[in-house]
Amino acid sequence: MRRLAILFAALGWLPISGHGTGPVVGGPFQLTDQDGHAVTQASFAGRPLLLYFGYTSCPDVCPVDLTKMVKIAAAVHQASGKAVTPVFVTIDPERDTPPRLQAYVRAFGKDVVGLTGTKAQIDAVTEEYHVYVKKVPVDGGYLMDHSTVLFLVGANGVYLDHYGRKLPEEDVARRVVTTLQASGT
Repeated sequence: MRRLAILFAALGWLPISGHGTGPVVGGPFQLTDQDGHAVTQASFAGRPLLLYFGYTSCPDVCPVDLTKMVKIAAAVHQASGKAVTPVFVTIDPERDTPPRLQAYVRAFGKDVVGLTGTKAQIDAVTEEYHVYVKKVPVDGGYLMDHSTVLFLVGANGVYLDHYGRKLPEEDVARRVVTTLQASGT
């Protein structure tokens, strides 16, 4: 079983464990929000986050997942009183400028944060979260293949959990509430 876990970690399918310190997922980042302001993980101190990596030109998956993320954040707030900030991190910084992100995330709610950056900054944050990203040429343009995982980050900026897109909203919301309570966040 341990060999299988090591193989999956090496392939990027599971987080790699450190020396008894738990999973190594997430970490420091420097990005730009939808209003053009520089942000780091410290900019969100004191606020738990639901973090999703996608892009504004995504034809189908990202809009559905972002809608789900916003509903989960609302359900968590209703069930626990804890405000969880939905954060959409682009994997397509070439097209997703702050103004474009601003228009996109505002369509999903006033509390949704959009983050972009340079290609190097986006590469760094996707590596920190073990997010698969691949640019795929299509008819003179391109699409972006990517992981569709929702990450829960505690108010202290530490990764707490992640959820696959096939989990029902109600199950994710319940798990988020339980995880936040257990972490003291």
